[in-house]
Amino acid sequence: MTSTGAPGGASAEHMLFAEALSCELALPVSIAASASAGRQAQAVTLLSGLAQVEDLRKDDGGEEHGDLPLLAQRMDAKLDLILALLGRLARQVDGMPERNLRWSRRGLRIDFAETPPVQSATDVLVRLQPADWLPDHLELPARVLEVSGHRVWLAFGELRPDLEEALDRHLFRLHRRQIAEQRRR
Repeated sequence: MTSTGAPGGASAEHMLFAEALSCELALPVSIAASASAGRQAQAVTLLSGLAQVEDLRKDDGGEEHGDLPLLAQRMDAKLDLILALLGRLARQVDGMPERNLRWSRRGLRIDFAETPPVQSATDVLVRLQPADWLPDHLELPARVLEVSGHRVWLAFGELRPDLEEALDRHLFRLHRRQIAEQRRR
C-alpha cells in the first residue's frame, strides 16, 4: 500500500506544505473512496458562517459596557460548552474519529491509528469537521498522493475559487490561534 515516492512521504509533504501556510491539529476526519466533487457550496457557507462567528467573538471581547459584556461572555461560554457536547455526540453518530492532521490549502496529511482504508492514486471524499465545537463537516474532493505506514497524504481536487478563499481564511485563523496559544505557554 505504500507508494514508490520518497521514503516516509517526503515528496508528498513537500508538495502539500512547502511554502504554504499549514496547521497541525486534531480534528474529526474521515475519508472514503469516491469521485464525488463534495458539497463545495455548503462548505463555503459553513466556513463563511464560522468566520462571522469568530469575528463577532473577537469584536465583543474588547468592549466594556457595564455588566453586558460579562453576561455576554458567560452566555458565549455556555454556548461553547453546549456546542462542544453536540459536536462530540455528532462525531459518535457520524463515525468521524478525531485524528492528528496537517492541513494546508493544497491538502491534508492524516495520521490513522490503524491501516488507512485507501491506496495511493485513489480519488476520495474527505469529511472534515473544521471546528471542534461545530457539529457539521466539510466534504471535499481529494486524491491520495501517498500512503506510508499509518499516514496518508491527500491533495485537494478541483475546488471552487470561493471555497479556496474560504479555506485560506480559515487556515489563517487556525494558524493565528495556534501562535497565540504558543505565546501564552
